[in-house]
Amino acid sequence: MAEGDNRSSNMLAVETAGLEEQLQGWGEVMLMADRVLRWERAWFPPAIAGVVSLLFLIIYYLDPSVLSGVSCFVMFLCLADYLVPILAPRIFGSNKWTTEQQQRFHEICSNLVKTRRRAVGWWKRLFSLKEEKPKMYFMTMIISLAAVAWVGQQVHNLLLTYLIVTFVLLLPGLNQHGIILKYIGMAKREINKLLKQKEKKNE
Repeated sequence: MAEGDNRSSNMLAVETAGLEEQLQGWGEVMLMADRVLRWERAWFPPAIAGVVSLLFLIIYYLDPSVLSGVSCFVMFLCLADYLVPILAPRIFGSNKWTTEQQQRFHEICSNLVKTRRRAVGWWKRLFSLKEEKPKMYFMTMIISLAAVAWVGQQVHNLLLTYLIVTFVLLLPGLNQHGIILKYIGMAKREINKLLKQKEKKNE
């Protein structure tokens, strides 16, 4: 067991180092985005919501086709991939890179690797379920996809995408400030109260 844990830790360290090398030119931008997403200042959450709202208002106004939207998005990614490593050192100053910033950059890359591992793990579990319990896999997929299709039919695609993007961007800050855990705890307490009341009625 210990040998397996050591091997996993070594693999994580190797993958993290590789990702750090790939994203080295994005270091300053990633640290700035990390500060914004973790709400280091009180005005960051409304700023995130405002920027996302403005972006989706522009998309709504322009009403591009799917092909045009995808092309523009990929073009923006290509431009960012080319320009950010060139402009970031000039804007932020590469000589200001401190040990603390390097440590935080390492933590961000490590978290990204762990998130990728979790996604791959869930994907493998899904295929394992397909091989071991095909009926359960089939029913789970059909019900889940039917539910998603129903939601997509009831809510406008752009509005649904806006809500998802906004929630995903606010999620790190919600976790950082314990807001999600707070409401999960409140929900658990309410459920426990309802269960206790039901038990008393049954008695």
